[in-house]
Amino acid sequence: MTQRAEIEPGGPEPGSGGGPGGAAIDAGAELDPVHPVRPPAPRFKPGGLTTAEVAERVARGAVNDVPVRSSRSTADIVRANVFTRFNAIIGVLWVIMLIVAPLQDSLFGYVIIANTGIGIIQEMRAKKTLDARAVIGEAKPSVRRDGRTAEISTSEIVLDDVIELGPGDKVVVDGTVGEAEGLEIDESLLTGEADPVLKKPGDPVMSGSFVVAGGGAFTATKVGREAYAAQLAEEATRFTLVHSELRSGISTILKYVTWMMIPTSIGLIISQLVGKDNNLKDAIARTVGGIVPMIPEGLVLLTSVAFAIGVIRLGRKQCLVQELPAIEGLARVDVVCLDKTGTLTEGGMDVTELRPLGGAQDTYVKKVLGALGESDPRPNASLQAIIDAYPDSAEWRCTESLPFSSARKYSGASFSEGDGENSTWLLGAPDVLLPAGDPALDEINGLNEQGLRVLLLARAARELDDADVAAGAKPTALIVLEQRLRPDAADTLRYFEDQKVHAKVISGDNAVSVGAVAGKLGLPGAENTVDARKLPADQADMAKVLDENAVFGRVTPQQKRDMVGALQSKGHTVAMTGDGVNDVLALKDADIGVSMGSGSEATRAVAQIVLLNNSFSTLPSVVAEGRRVIGNITRVATLFLTKTVYSVLLAILVVCFQVEYPFLPRHLTLLSTLTIGIPAFFLALAPNKERARPHFVKRVMRYAIPGGVIAAVATFVTYLVARHHYTGPEALQAETSAATLTLFLTSMWVLVIIARPYTWWRVALVGAMGGAFLIVLVVPWLQEFFELKLVGTQLPWTAVGIAAAASALIEVTFRWVNHRFPA
Repeated sequence: MTQRAEIEPGGPEPGSGGGPGGAAIDAGAELDPVHPVRPPAPRFKPGGLTTAEVAERVARGAVNDVPVRSSRSTADIVRANVFTRFNAIIGVLWVIMLIVAPLQDSLFGYVIIANTGIGIIQEMRAKKTLDARAVIGEAKPSVRRDGRTAEISTSEIVLDDVIELGPGDKVVVDGTVGEAEGLEIDESLLTGEADPVLKKPGDPVMSGSFVVAGGGAFTATKVGREAYAAQLAEEATRFTLVHSELRSGISTILKYVTWMMIPTSIGLIISQLVGKDNNLKDAIARTVGGIVPMIPEGLVLLTSVAFAIGVIRLGRKQCLVQELPAIEGLARVDVVCLDKTGTLTEGGMDVTELRPLGGAQDTYVKKVLGALGESDPRPNASLQAIIDAYPDSAEWRCTESLPFSSARKYSGASFSEGDGENSTWLLGAPDVLLPAGDPALDEINGLNEQGLRVLLLARAARELDDADVAAGAKPTALIVLEQRLRPDAADTLRYFEDQKVHAKVISGDNAVSVGAVAGKLGLPGAENTVDARKLPADQADMAKVLDENAVFGRVTPQQKRDMVGALQSKGHTVAMTGDGVNDVLALKDADIGVSMGSGSEATRAVAQIVLLNNSFSTLPSVVAEGRRVIGNITRVATLFLTKTVYSVLLAILVVCFQVEYPFLPRHLTLLSTLTIGIPAFFLALAPNKERARPHFVKRVMRYAIPGGVIAAVATFVTYLVARHHYTGPEALQAETSAATLTLFLTSMWVLVIIARPYTWWRVALVGAMGGAFLIVLVVPWLQEFFELKLVGTQLPWTAVGIAAAASALIEVTFRWVNHRFPA
C-alpha cells in the first residue's frame, strides 16, 4: 500500500566508486568552499548490501568504528585518582618522612594510598554499571541486508549500508536519501536551524540529526570518524564530569587552599628549620606535620565515591545516568516539565467509540480508517490503536501520504478507492482541523473533559501538497481514544508536591483533555488549563503565565523549548521528561533531560538520564540520590575545610610566636582519621532527604572558617599554657599531648554538630570515635606509638576546660551564622 520514491535510474554504476555500491570514493569527497558542487550520489540499492559485500567492507575497514563510550576508560579513572596536585605534594612529603622519621609519622601516606584505591574501585564499579546499562539503552538502527531488514548495533554499520528511518530515529552516519515519504529531518542540534528540512531522494543527511515526520531510507556514505557528528556523538555519550556546582565549588576551594598553603608552608619551613636549634629530623617532621593537614585530600575522593555509588544504586533501578552531574542536577530542580503521553500515561491507547458525523456511513468510515492505518509504515500510538480496531481491507490504494507532524497536529493520505473514486483524508486534532465556533467542538470538549482523546477524520477539499490542505475539510467522524494512566504517576506527582518541586504538564494534546488526565492524577492546578496557542510570545510574559498555571495543551515542539527557556529566565532549575521526537529540543535545553527507555533514539541521545524501565516512578529515586550526594558532601566538606582552616592558622601562629610546631604527623593523622576520615566516609553515604540548596562554597565556608579559627586559637592557647607549665627534656611531648587533647575535643564538637539530626548509628559513630581516642590515651603501647601521654592532672583538665569553652563558642557561632547568613 505504501509508495516509496526512489533514485532515478542513470546514477553511477556499481563499482564506479571503487567497490560494490559505488560510494567508496564519493564518500570521502568534500564540497569545494568556492565552487560548491555536491559529489555524485551513490546508487541506491533498495534491498541493501549482500553478506559478501558487507564482509568486503569490514575487511578493508569501512566500518562505523567510532567507540560508543558510556564511561571513562580504566586508564582515565586511575589517572584521575592518582595523578592529582595534592597527591603529588603528599607523595613528596611522605618520601621525606620515610627517610627522616619513624613509621608512625609516615601513616598519612598509607592513608592516601588506601583512599586512592577506594576511589578507583568505586569508579570502576560505576563504570561497569554504566557500560552494562548503556548497552541495554543503545539505539539499534534498522539496516537492510540481503533484502531483509534487521536491527544491528551502530558499530556494525558499514559503508553503503541502507538504513531505514522513521519518526524519532536518529541519523547515526552521514548518507544520501534513497527513499522518502514526507521525510522531515531536524538538523537543529547540528546547525541551529529550528525548522525541519524536507528531504527528497538524492539529498544528503547528516549524523546527529533526527527524523520528526515521515520515513524513508538512506545509503551510508561516511562512517566512523569521517561522519559529520561522530566526535560530537562520542563526547555526548561519554561518562562525564562536566559542570557541577559541587565539583566547581570544590575546585574553587582547592585553588584558594593552594594559594594559602604556599606562603604559610614557606614561613613554617623557615621557622622550624632555620630559626630553631632543635633536632633537624624532629624539625623536619614537625614542619611536614604542619603542611599535611592543610590539604583537604579526602574531600575530592569522597565526592567521586558519592557520585559513583549513586550511579551504582540508580543502575540497580534500571536508570542510566549518562552524565554524573545529572544526579546532582535533578536534586536541585524546582520545576519538572512532564510530557503527558508516555510519562503520565502509558504508550498504548484503545479506541472506545466511533462517532460518524454529517450522515457518514459507519462501514465507509471504518474502511477509510483502515486505509489510513495501512498508509503509515511507522504509526504513532493513536494510529496504532486505530489499526488494531479497524484493520485494512486492502481494497484501496494509497497514492500519496502526509506523515503526522507534532507541529501540524494531523496526518493525511490520498487514495484510489476500489470503485475508481479518488479521495483525500486528514486525521488529527479537531480544534486544529475545525474552524473556531464549529458546533462539533462542543461535543468534543465534553469528551475531553472526561480525559478522553478525540481525533477528527475529515475529507479534504484540497490536494495533500497544498500548504493549506486543512482549509475547508469536511468533518466525517470522531474517533474517541482512551489513554492508559501509569499506575505510579499519581504517587510520583505527590512526591514532587511534597518536595516543593512544581510539576508542569506540557502536551501537544487538547488542553482540556490534558487537564482532565492531570486532574485524575491529583495534580494541583489541573483545573486551570492553558491552550498554548494563546501563550504570549514575549519570554517574560510567558514565564509569568507558566508560573501561575500547571497544565498546558496544544504545545508545539518549538513552544516546549521556549517554555523551558522562559522558566530558566526566572531562575528556575528545569527538568524535562519525554519520550517522543517532539520533546528533543526541550530536553536538550533543559537543565536536566529525562527520557524513557522506550523513547525515540533522538530523545535518548540528548537526555542526561534514561529510565530504561520506562517507569516514571524511578524519578523520585534519582532526586533522592542527588539530595543524598549534595547534602552529605556539604556536611563532610565542612569537616575537611575546618581542618584546613585550623591547620593554616596554627602554622601562622607558630611562625608569629617563633615556637616549635606542636604536632608531629602521627598526631594529626590520628586526629584526622577519628574526627574526619572515618566519620566523613559514613556520613557521605548516609540517607539524606534535605532539599538541595545553591551556593555550595558559601554554605560550607560560613561554618568552616569560624570553626577552624576557634579550634586553632583554643589549641594554641593550650599549647602556650603548657609551655609555661612543663619544663625538662620531656616537656615538648607533654605540651603536644595537651594541645592534641584540646584539638581533638574541639574537632569532635564540630563533628557532633555536623552529624545532626541524630540517629542511633550517628550517635554510635561519634561515640566510637571518642572511645578510640580514649583507648590511645590509656593503652601504654599506643601512647608510645603515637607519642601521646598526658602528664599530671592540672594541665590535662585545663586543656579539657579550654576545649569545652571553645566548643560552646563554636555552638553559639554556628547558630548565629545560620540565623544571620542563611544559605
